[in-house]
Amino acid sequence: MVRLSRSLLAAALSLGLTAIAVPAQAQAHPTQDARFKRVGYFIQWGIYARNFHVRDLQTSGAAGKLTHINYAFGNVAEDGTCVSADAWADWQRPVPAEQSVDGVADTAEQPLKGNLNELKELKAKNPGLKVLISLGGWTGSKYFSDAVLTAESRARLAASCVGLWLKGDLPGLPAGTGAGVFDGIDLDWEWPGSAGNDGNVIRPEDRRNFTLFVAELRRQMDAYDRRAELTAFLPAAAAKIDAGFEVAKVFGLLDFATVQGYDLRGPWEPRTAHHGNLLTDRRDPNEVRYSVDQTVRDYVNRGAPKRKIVVGVPGYGQGWTGVQGGNGLYRPATGPAQGTWAAGTEDYKVLVDKPGKRYRDLVTGAMWLYDGNDFWSYDDPAVLLQKAAYIRLKGLGGSMMWSLDQDDAKASLSSALYSVLR
Repeated sequence: MVRLSRSLLAAALSLGLTAIAVPAQAQAHPTQDARFKRVGYFIQWGIYARNFHVRDLQTSGAAGKLTHINYAFGNVAEDGTCVSADAWADWQRPVPAEQSVDGVADTAEQPLKGNLNELKELKAKNPGLKVLISLGGWTGSKYFSDAVLTAESRARLAASCVGLWLKGDLPGLPAGTGAGVFDGIDLDWEWPGSAGNDGNVIRPEDRRNFTLFVAELRRQMDAYDRRAELTAFLPAAAAKIDAGFEVAKVFGLLDFATVQGYDLRGPWEPRTAHHGNLLTDRRDPNEVRYSVDQTVRDYVNRGAPKRKIVVGVPGYGQGWTGVQGGNGLYRPATGPAQGTWAAGTEDYKVLVDKPGKRYRDLVTGAMWLYDGNDFWSYDDPAVLLQKAAYIRLKGLGGSMMWSLDQDDAKASLSSALYSVLR
């Protein structure tokens, strides 16, 4: 296994601190922008309890440091069409002035309101920023397999996605009301051919059908607007890659793909570990050892072009409780640590102020927090500088962060990535 040496890692960190057979008609169009991609997910439901709004991307400075925002999520319905997961949040909610990007409240008479209108306003203030609708997600991938099962169902799904999100034909509104919000589509099917959320439909044919759907969606998107971008979120585990993706063919159809660089380990397991380590740790006692570097090499070895691989980084940590001994790493735990929104997970903006001792492993590219009982694995700006330098050194396509609401009010994580990847 090829590993970066200590001296190369030091050079990488220094760079970060100072640099800051597919038919021709269905091929991905040439890359329109040679810069590194800096992608961030904006979660639709963040406007509720989290009180995180599109405006916050502008006030924090994050919007100016991104090339792409993936808006999560649109759903694939049981009838095999693209639908909104929350029309109120998407285009029906009148946004008050204090939450609006342009500082002007939505009126009852304007057709397009909500997050979609705010995204248009954000793009107006940040020329060159692209917004993609992301389809599926962990809880929204149940019917993907059914929807791409036949040529007819694939064509129908693709047409509904282009119609709803790119042409902007929003239910109950004049045709084209939502046009101009989205610059493309991001596929987040978790996962073709292998287990995801409980109840997902899974078939062995998913692997081939995913490729065929990407080709059909690309064809229909190009027929509408050849500038529209098509991307996908892909898994880290080699078993899931092989079960669900014809890698070389799929990458040939996509503008780029974001690959999972987090949730490599988590409190669903009985022992602490890193959840987004850059390099494989030889001390890892697990039978299967994961790392960002291993995932990248798995995709390259299966035919993915390096410049189309965009590395996912976490804006949150995974946590265990009941951890005793040493520095807490690779120790038994009694369960997930308490989190604000869910057991075992916590936002960076919360973790940065948690008490406890912080440990850093520059060779592995990881850090963790341990207070004698709770163990949190997460990335801070220094780790992201190291990961961004790795992306540059390896000639990869850029970074993607899940999710933007988890960063602090100064967009410290987005700023660290931007300082290197531009």
